[in-house]
Amino acid sequence: MIERIHTSDRSSKIVKHNGVAYITGQVAEGDTIQEQVRICLDNIENLLEQAGSSKEQMLRVTIWLADMDDFKGLNEVWNAWVPKGHAPARACGQAKLAREELKVEFIVDAAYD
Repeated sequence: MIERIHTSDRSSKIVKHNGVAYITGQVAEGDTIQEQVRICLDNIENLLEQAGSSKEQMLRVTIWLADMDDFKGLNEVWNAWVPKGHAPARACGQAKLAREELKVEFIVDAAYD
């Protein structure tokens, strides 16, 4: 069975299937990479909770940066947020994001109970 949560015409914020919650890409506005990352991670934590999951249950995270020069700033916030011993598989690359002011986008897959 597939469960969709917060579904619009374009996408669902969460799709649950076979024990995996797929979280839609998260972006945020903010002046610095650190600010955008903090907001995204807060949103991700909230969506994981709504999915019956948590950051300890993340399986894979894909991160797109508009500029790889922001990699260090991303990791400053990310490293403090990820629970010790529960780091997901992670990929990070550079991509043109949907709006010029966006610096980062996160895509998360997590197990749920």
